[in-house]
Amino acid sequence: MGTPRWWIRNAVIALGSAFFLAFGIDTLVGAYRLRNAHLFIIYFFSSNFIILISLVGLLYPILQIHAFFRARKGKGHDEENA
Repeated sequence: MGTPRWWIRNAVIALGSAFFLAFGIDTLVGAYRLRNAHLFIIYFFSSNFIILISLVGLLYPILQIHAFFRARKGKGHDEENA
């Protein structure tokens, strides 16, 4: 954890997830412009699925980075008490 490769991997995951989040929101907005009810349902649920997966993809790097800084803070605290 904390290596440049680790940071790049988390950044790529976050950027890819942000792209698909924007794509999912755009698809959701586009679904409301459809006149056909069957197409609306298909686009609505598929866009919600894209948004859900991309939010999980955004949450993963956030939690990884949070755990990294928390462990780093705890490690520094232990060294002060030793």
